[in-house]
Parts: sequence; structure tokens; C-alpha cells
Amino acid sequence: MTVKFNNRDPVYVQVIRHFKEQIAKGYFEPGQEIPSRRELANQLKINPNTAQRAYKEMGEQGLIFTEGNMPSCITKDEAVLKSVREELIIEAVDLFLSSIKSIDVPLSEVLELVKKKHDAESGEAEESK
Repeated sequence: MTVKFNNRDPVYVQVIRHFKEQIAKGYFEPGQEIPSRRELANQLKINPNTAQRAYKEMGEQGLIFTEGNMPSCITKDEAVLKSVREELIIEAVDLFLSSIKSIDVPLSEVLELVKKKHDAESGEAEESK
């Protein structure tokens, strides 16, 4: 597991985002066991307390669960898993909209350009397979 950390956001927040992205992409299955806090800290070269804080926060958000002395696992709650994906999409859309708002582009034009770009990239992805 590798994460590119930036200097803007706290590391534990970036770890949580990484887990959310992996969940949204389907790399983590519902109920899948995840590395222990120490293993994660070793893998990512971060302080074990930072890994602990990320896991604590993810537990509070319902992303992971731990039963007794068993390893932590990704939630099986479909509503939580769906909300993670929606959260990331909304975040990306908000960022996109704020960046194009200043040039006052009509929605129809934006949607057309997004569709063209998406179709072109989907075609490139299919060709490289």
C-alpha cells in the first residue's frame, strides 16, 4: 500500500481519504480484513499514533469495525459504502464547478465537453487493454 502525502492536510486525514478511495474503487471488499495499525504505520512509514488516529476516525465514521481482539475490517454496511462513493464524487464535482465558475460557461456546454472527454478517455482505456 502506498500513499503520496501532501504537506497541506494532516497525515491521518490523508490515510482516511486513501481508504475511502480504495473502498470506492472496489479494492476493499465489504468485510475485508485490513492491516493492523502497526502494519499500516510500517507500510506507509508513518507514526503508529497517526495510524491509530486514522483507524479511530474511520471507526467513528462507520468505515471499519473491530470486534474484540480480531483484526479491523471494512464495513459491510451498504449505505456507508455507497455514501463514501457519493462523498468522493460530490467533492470532485464541487472542485470542478468552483474552478470553471469564474469563466461563466453554460451548463449545456460543460456537460457536452465532459461527455466528450469521458468518452475519449474511455476509448483510450479500452485500447490499452
